[in-house]
Amino acid sequence: MKLDNRGLQPPQPMMRTLEALEELGSGEQLTIINDRRPMFLFPELDEQGHKYEVHEQKDGSFSITITKNGD
Repeated sequence: MKLDNRGLQPPQPMMRTLEALEELGSGEQLTIINDRRPMFLFPELDEQGHKYEVHEQKDGSFSITITKNGD
């Protein structure tokens, strides 16, 4: 699943991301694209046990692939 959060003001990108994660099954992945590095999202993902990889894009946006916790 892919979610483009560009152009949205905080906290909308984080809310949309967490809502989309709820719809996924264990081990499934969600890729989000944000205008900026989602600093407040990372502690939430860590707390929930999700894994993620962050890649800065050439245009300055960030692509984050999140793998839902398998618990």
